[in-house]
Amino acid sequence: MVLNIIWVSFFVIAFASAIIQWLFMGNAGIFNELVQAAFDMSKTGFEIALGLTGILSLWLGILKIGENSGAVNMLARLVNPLFKRLFPDVPEGHPAQGAMLMNIAANMLGLDNAATPMGLKAMKELQSLNPKKDTASDAMILFLVLNASGLTLIPVSIMVYRAKLGAANPADIFLPILLATFFSTLGGLIVTSFFQKIQLRHPVTLAWLLGLTTAVMGTLFYFARLSQEKMEQISGLVSGLMIFGLIVGFLVLASFKKINAWESFIEGAKEGFGTAVTIMPYLIGILVGIAVFRAAGAMDLILHGVGAAISAVGLPTDFVPALPTAFMKPLSGSGARGMMVDAMTTYGADSFVGRLSCIFQGAADTTFYIVAVYFGSVSIRKTRHAIICGLAADLIGVIAAIFIAYLFFGA
Repeated sequence: MVLNIIWVSFFVIAFASAIIQWLFMGNAGIFNELVQAAFDMSKTGFEIALGLTGILSLWLGILKIGENSGAVNMLARLVNPLFKRLFPDVPEGHPAQGAMLMNIAANMLGLDNAATPMGLKAMKELQSLNPKKDTASDAMILFLVLNASGLTLIPVSIMVYRAKLGAANPADIFLPILLATFFSTLGGLIVTSFFQKIQLRHPVTLAWLLGLTTAVMGTLFYFARLSQEKMEQISGLVSGLMIFGLIVGFLVLASFKKINAWESFIEGAKEGFGTAVTIMPYLIGILVGIAVFRAAGAMDLILHGVGAAISAVGLPTDFVPALPTAFMKPLSGSGARGMMVDAMTTYGADSFVGRLSCIFQGAADTTFYIVAVYFGSVSIRKTRHAIICGLAADLIGVIAAIFIAYLFFGA
């Protein structure tokens, strides 16, 4: 219901904005621009879904090998003390636990191509436990919020953009991004626990959260002492080693247990193809809504209004030019990336606005895209409080990013 309201609002607001531009600004071509934006984005949505087919087939095939060989169950038992309290509706040892774990680990390393198939596999497993097949379960919602909060240890892609645009030290946003995204994830977990009555104060849960916090901070301090070149080198090595090591580990374990790895792979790959086809209409729908919203200039109107409101209460407005990245991030990852690049190009990669836009880009993930793809893959229509909690995590990340940017870089 919430997603339906938001999606319809994209078109209504875009149309109203276009009417205003036509009547008061004489922009008679705005309607053609909206139509063209819708057509272009529908094509883009199809191409994205088509591109996902190969990736999904590969990774769901690999995951099927891990599942049949027992590797996924081994990983699930490792995190069971935490997961059985965060996800009480998921039985101990269920395949969803291992898939969720690998998805979260891939997200932390910034491995989007690996994280998405694992996340879709986890969502499919969670759907098998869902008594109401058209309504998101509590476990699905929390898993989605953890994805939407975008916890990332190594924002390599953002540092690469900064390097290309002439930043003196492309890695200087590494620590601020990690802090902002950590607050976003923790905030999303707390907000979701309020809706779902999750007991975060349980000793086991507290121990895990404190342990993970310590691990994150330890990783942070290690990488913060490295040069940007060394950081990229080590992060690339660790990422590739973990992913290919995981594949080889699954294959070796399957051989040891006399499991036919090839047949298992083909079985999982077929699921990947079907999942990509299922995703396509959901993905095209949400991307077209975002495209017309952006093309109509509605984002610019919102930005001007926010700037005027902030100025009226006497608060500094230095951060306002970076807000388009924050506004666009929940809607479109590529759109937010474009806003980030535009901010660095316009104001300078080492400007306050340029750096803050980078922190916004790394502080959260594309909530509406994730909702459309993950829920669409299992035909969920009623999202309940998923979008509210996801956007709450995004908002916490934005607020944290602003304070952290002022702390590290001034204005």
